[in-house]
Amino acid sequence: MKRFVHPHYINLLGITISRLVSTAICRIKAAWWGVTLGKGNQFKGCTIFRMLPNSQIVIGDHACFNSSHSSNLIGVYTPCIIATLYRNAEIKIGNDCGFSGTVVAAALKIEIGNHVRCGANTLITDTDWHQGDTRVGNDAPVIICDNVWLGYGVKVLKGVTIGENSLIGAGSIVTKDIPANVVAAGVPCKVIKQIDYAE
Repeated sequence: MKRFVHPHYINLLGITISRLVSTAICRIKAAWWGVTLGKGNQFKGCTIFRMLPNSQIVIGDHACFNSSHSSNLIGVYTPCIIATLYRNAEIKIGNDCGFSGTVVAAALKIEIGNHVRCGANTLITDTDWHQGDTRVGNDAPVIICDNVWLGYGVKVLKGVTIGENSLIGAGSIVTKDIPANVVAAGVPCKVIKQIDYAE
C-alpha cells in the first residue's frame, strides 16, 4: 500500500503542536507558582511545579523538560516534578539542561549547573523525606556541576556533589561525592574510570 504521507512526518507534526501547547501551559503554571523561568525553555507534556512560600525555584535558559510518556522513547514513567518541600528551600537550574521524567525536590538547597543532562526517570533530592521519623537524618545540599550526565534511573541523594563533566551510569544511586571528569556507576555509586578529554 502506497503512503502519500509517512506516519513519521505526521508524528513530528503532532509532537510540534503538543510541545507548543505544553510550553504555553507550563509557562503560565510557572508564573502562577512564582517560578523564575528563563528564555527558550521547552516542555513536552506538563511539568509539575510546587513551591512553598518564601522558597525559590530559578530555571535558566533553553532547558527542555520531557514529561509525557512518549516524549522520550526510552520510556518516561512520571512527569517532571520541580518542587520545594519546605519554606526557604532553593532550587537553581542552569542553562541548556535536559530532563526526562525527572524529580527535583528540595527541602534545603539543590543547585544544578549548565548543560546538565538527566536521563529518564531520574531523582535529585536533598532530604530523606518523612521528617517525623526518628531514623531520618538532617537534610544536606546537593550540587551538580556543569556538563554532568545522569543516566537512566539515577538517584542523587542528599549531601552529594557531582563534579563537572562526570557521567553517572544508568540505575546508579549516588550517596557520596563524585569528582570531576569521571565515569561512575553502581549501588552505591563508585568511580569506574577517569575521562581523559585530551584523547
